Amino acid sequence: MIALNETEKKWVDEMWERLDKKLSKTCISARGKLPYTTVNGVFDDKQGEDISWWTNGFWGGLMWLMYVGTKNEEYRKTAEVTEELLDKALENFFGLHHDVGFMWNLTAGVNFRLTGNERSHARFMTAASILASRYNTKGGFIRAWNGDGHEGWAIIDCMMNIPLLYRAAVDAKDDRFRYIAESHAEKTQKFHVRPDGSVNHINEYDPETGELIKTFGGQGYGEGSSWSRGQAWALYGFVLSFIHTGKQEYLDTAKRVAHYFIAAVCDDYLPKSDFRSPEEPVIYDSTAGMIAACGLIEIAKAVPEFESRLYQNAAMKLLHAAEEAFADWTDKEESILRCGSESYHGNNFPIIYADYYFAEAIYKLKGFDMLFW
Repeated sequence: MIALNETEKKWVDEMWERLDKKLSKTCISARGKLPYTTVNGVFDDKQGEDISWWTNGFWGGLMWLMYVGTKNEEYRKTAEVTEELLDKALENFFGLHHDVGFMWNLTAGVNFRLTGNERSHARFMTAASILASRYNTKGGFIRAWNGDGHEGWAIIDCMMNIPLLYRAAVDAKDDRFRYIAESHAEKTQKFHVRPDGSVNHINEYDPETGELIKTFGGQGYGEGSSWSRGQAWALYGFVLSFIHTGKQEYLDTAKRVAHYFIAAVCDDYLPKSDFRSPEEPVIYDSTAGMIAACGLIEIAKAVPEFESRLYQNAAMKLLHAAEEAFADWTDKEESILRCGSESYHGNNFPIIYADYYFAEAIYKLKGFDMLFW
């Protein structure tokens, strides 16, 4: 449980009220969509463009998050519609990838844990089986993407997908799911996380032996750089692995990555898209800060009392900074946070998972204890 002082509690309560005021409207206006970004202030819809797009679960997850916190049935209705839309993605087997955790843990998985809905459970277990099928038994890693040349590719993002497997192991009473998740986490811990707490985005392994062949800059500035969202995926992903397994080494790794992240954001607590990139141009990534804030809150819960404040304070600073610099609470814009970065060399605009993780962090600070991952 996170202990807030009166000033912190007042701010968190204000943010929750603002989230509810805005999202109670967009949950209706965007019902039937799978938003990714906004066009002229209105949410777009990924279902026509790419039903298997990796972010398509975040809108449904955001709706469940708000439902848990408010009991407003409109949020639940939108979440259920979103989950049904994703059935089309389950039919597109060859279009799916390791990001099925993002898509169905937050939608069908949460629905099942809240309501016991068996159809949701079937969707969840189907997604877990798809993710497990991507495990390379010789290499000890989960393959990220499809296509020739990607046979040995694994990416840091997958640390946020493997909680799907931890939960599936419990639900199915089948530890094979957990063995796969732990094997991938240990491989990631050894070869993705550098001694200073920074991480590689993409590793290429020999698919026959598991030997590391090469690292790629991926969505960061370049090879050997420090893509901030990759740091955040690792930070939150490893503390989630600790929560699901109780293994101290996962918490220790999360803390190492967290210390690097806190040092790298500098005084303004607005993460650049890459922490090892040229000073100009300045490219922010609101998504990285919000993901990291969620992970920092969980670390704060997991460590002793007098250590906890370090991580809690960093999370609060990230949230305050993002809200002040990037938030749009008006009705002219359906998204909340601007300046999401697809990649260092890509586009910069509102992205749905910035809103999701901002809301999740506030949800955690409000004291709601249901873990969505």
